[in-house]
Parts: sequence; structure tokens; C-alpha cells
Amino acid sequence: MRWTLKPQPDTHKVQHLAEALTVDAVIASLLVQRGVETFEEARKFFRPSLEDLHDPYLMQDMDKAVKRIESAIANGENILVFGDYDVDGTTAVSLVSSYLRSFYPNVATYIPDRYAEGYGVSTQGIDYADDNGCSLIIALDCGIKSVDKVAYAKSKGIDFIICDHHRPGDTLPEAVAVLDPKRDDCNYPYKELCGCGVGFKLIQALGANRGETIADLNPYLDLVATAIAADIVPITGENRVLAKFGLEVINTHPRPGIKALIQNLKKKDLTISDVVFVVAPRINAAGRIKHGNHAVELLTEMNIARAEKFASQIEEYNADRRGLDKQITEEALQQIEDNKDENRYTTVVYNKNWHKGVIGIVASRLTETYYRPTLVFTKSGDRLAASARSVKNFDIYNALDACSEHLEQFGGHMYAAGLTLKEEQYEGFRTRFEQVVMETINPELLIPEISIDAEINFNDITPKFCRILKQFEPFGPGNMTPVFLTRTIKDSGYGKEMGADGSHLRLFVKQDESPGFPAVGFGLAAKKELACNGNTFDAAYSIDENTWNGETTLQLRLRDIRCED
Repeated sequence: MRWTLKPQPDTHKVQHLAEALTVDAVIASLLVQRGVETFEEARKFFRPSLEDLHDPYLMQDMDKAVKRIESAIANGENILVFGDYDVDGTTAVSLVSSYLRSFYPNVATYIPDRYAEGYGVSTQGIDYADDNGCSLIIALDCGIKSVDKVAYAKSKGIDFIICDHHRPGDTLPEAVAVLDPKRDDCNYPYKELCGCGVGFKLIQALGANRGETIADLNPYLDLVATAIAADIVPITGENRVLAKFGLEVINTHPRPGIKALIQNLKKKDLTISDVVFVVAPRINAAGRIKHGNHAVELLTEMNIARAEKFASQIEEYNADRRGLDKQITEEALQQIEDNKDENRYTTVVYNKNWHKGVIGIVASRLTETYYRPTLVFTKSGDRLAASARSVKNFDIYNALDACSEHLEQFGGHMYAAGLTLKEEQYEGFRTRFEQVVMETINPELLIPEISIDAEINFNDITPKFCRILKQFEPFGPGNMTPVFLTRTIKDSGYGKEMGADGSHLRLFVKQDESPGFPAVGFGLAAKKELACNGNTFDAAYSIDENTWNGETTLQLRLRDIRCED
């Protein structure tokens, strides 16, 4: 592991903010690192408000989108709400369709089949709209590159409104409205919304047009928070506001579908991490194993008994997903060894029989193991399809763009993407991708990094310090859980391995005469001898809470330990 201490911010800014807020210098430094430099910025950071959300009409084409939807309603047209099969897409479809149905009945939904149709706007979906007399399609979390598909719909007399957050291509589709904050000509102040977030801005604009306030839309925020967590977008600015209030809805009055998914958890208040690791995988499992329609049924169901039935079914899909994930990951790791690919700059594996629904998860697992830009391919119809994952600070989308002569289509973000190619293009692409990454990546990025916010001593960890840290939540990209470095600490002598397979490490650590803290290092059992030999060591950790038998205590979540420099 590569330990990197973040550059410490300007001392004058830190001192000024510490005095203004009456907090210590470490807290002030953490805030300045996050771009919070004034009392007013700190107020918005610690006390976010729904009133801080931007005017949705600042988004390019929003007026056109609202006008077209209001026209469809006035004329009694059938509207089809179309979205991707992942969490962001299914939550977005659930949000927009349930909002429209609250005052207008002629609304249908459509999620493409992951295997028969693939990602994005499909010809089959447009034909479905045509067969069912839908003259307007609202596409969510997809469509920004669907130039030909939108033209095909237009030839059938069907209009499109696109709500997307992916990077546009050189040409925008000829839709009635294209809502995407990443458009070059869009001056919307916040660029990092997820697809469901763009959908929320659409219903916010529709609501404003109908005399509704932001408070009227509060019940939809559980869906937005779930999408923000699952799509790994920055939890900064507007996303942080939406995530915070969405979590409050999840923890107080979640919709029946989400309530059914979380009702067996013994935790009182769910965090963004709980949404990422508990709620999102189950919603995703529907589209991965069966069909995304099951997720939309769950998330739009208002009867708790029926929602529990849907949730039980989705739990079975999730169990199937876990089994496939484990099996394919093991096969992929074996393939890497057999091909002697361990020392390449990239990880690219392929098996025609791998389940397309879990290759994205497998790509993430392989990235954790070898820490390389990674692609996992499988057969999809007469093409090969892949999910791509990257390492910190390397833009895999740009790398794929440099290989575009070998690709049929691709799309995605800096850290995650999807693509298809012809089978005969596979070897050429694999060679070219390795070359592009080798020529463009900084070799340091191939070593996992622990980014440390600040160096502190244990006596800095006071109850006030921890209370303020908790107010930094919700954590996520752009506002990660603070990681601290403390030097010359020592285990009390009772350190031990823990976990069913003995792979984790439990310590009780002290520094000088400090009271000391319990500490847990997941996956760090191999470092037991270093920690438990009676000598001092350095630790990188975050400050965590552990709840056991109804009692909550502080503990350190160890990220890594090493001998003193």
C-alpha cells in the first residue's frame, strides 16, 4: 500500500476558519480540504437545506421538457418512461413514473432486457411504445448517444425527452429536450448529478409549474439517495443535499419497497455505506439475474404486503448473484494465472459462458486483487460485451476512446464503463488497450493508495471532535470518510485474529499514556506479527462506531499498519 498524506491547506485559512467556528485546527483543516473556507460555507456544509437546491430551469432544455410533458397531459397522450436496468435507471424510472401517475394515469414504464436488448435506448423499446400508442418517451440514465434510435422514434411519430448524466458524443440526438448537465452548452451549476438526480430535477420543474414546493417532493428522495449511493457519484454540492435528506426518508418513512428490503436489518440508522452494500445490490440483482422490471415493481408498490413478496423474490435473485459472482471471480483469477498476465498494465479476461449480469461486479473484484484497469468480457448475442473498472485517478473512458477503432460502442464514466465489440476485434482491442494504458498511466497509480487527511495524536480524539466528524456525513466520493495517521502506537498485548476465516485483526491500541481505543483491521490478519510483537508501529485509520447489544462505542477502523518510518 502507498500512503499519501494530502497537502495541508493554507495555515491562515485554517486558523481563520477554526476561530470562526470555534473548532480545533484538525477539523478546520479537514473542512478547507473539502473547499469549505468561510463560516457561511461551513453552515451550508453542516446544515444543508433543500432550499439550497438549484433552480431546475437553469438546466438547458428544461423549459422544453416541461412544456412537452404538460402538452402530453393536456392532450391525453400515452407517456412511456424508459430507463436503464441498473440501480440508477430503475430508481429514476420509479421516481418519474410514480410522480406522473400521482396526477395522470396514462403512464407506462419500460426497462430493456439486459441480454436481449443491451444497454440504453433500444429499437424494441421504441416498438413497444409504438404498439401501445405512446407518443412521448422520457428516457432516464441513458439516451445521450442514441442519435439513430431517437431518429427511428421520430419516424414513427414518437417524441423523446432525454434525462442523462453521461458524457455526450459529438452530436446530440434530435429529441424535444436533452437534459444533461454535462452538455457543453448547459450552464447548470452542478455537473455531477446521477441519472435519477436529473429525473428529480425534471419532477422538481414540473412540480414548480404545478405550484408544488420542494417539501412536496420529499417522499421521492429515498430513491434519489439510493441512486447516488449506487452510482458512486460525488457526494458534494447538490448530491450531498439530496443524499442527506434521502437518507432521512429511508430512516423514517421509506417507500414500502425499500422498507421491505431493510426491515430485517438490526441497525437503527442506515448510512450511505449501508445503502451501497445492502439496498443497492438487491435492486441491482433484479436486472442482473432476471429483469429490471422486478426492481421497478418493488420500488413503485405502495402495498407493504405485496412489496414484501417482491422483496423476497429479489432476495433470491441476490443469492443467485452472489453465487455467480464468487464462481466467475475464481475462474477469472485462474485465467489470469494461466495466461501469466499478473504483471501486465491491464487485466482483460474473457469467457463466453460468463453471466453478463455479474461481469461488472467481477471486474471490481479483479481490480481489488491486481489493481489494474480491468475489463471482463462475455458473449452477448453475436457480439462480445464487457464491463470496465478503473483505478483511482485513471480515466478508463478516455482509454477506451483511444481504442474506439476496435469497438462497436462504448459509454460510461472515468471509473466505470461498458462496451461491445465483434469477436474478431477482441485480440486487437486487448493489445491496443494494454498499449494505451502502458503509455498513459503513471506507474504509481498501479499501487493501491491510502490517502491520509491528517496526522493526529490519540489525545486529539475527543468526544467533541467525534461529534463534529459525524456531521461530515454522508460520506462518499468528494467527501470521503477522513483517514488519519497516528505514529508510535502499541497494542496492549491482547491482539488477535478474528472472523470465520481468521483474516481480520482485532487490537487495543495506545499511544503514550492515552486511554487507548479498540481497533479492527479487516483483511489485515497477515500483519498480526508486526502489530503484536511489543514494538510500536504507525497506523492509518478512520474513526468508526461499533454497536453491540444496544451500546455504541468508538473504535478505529484500521486501513493499514506499518513499521515506523
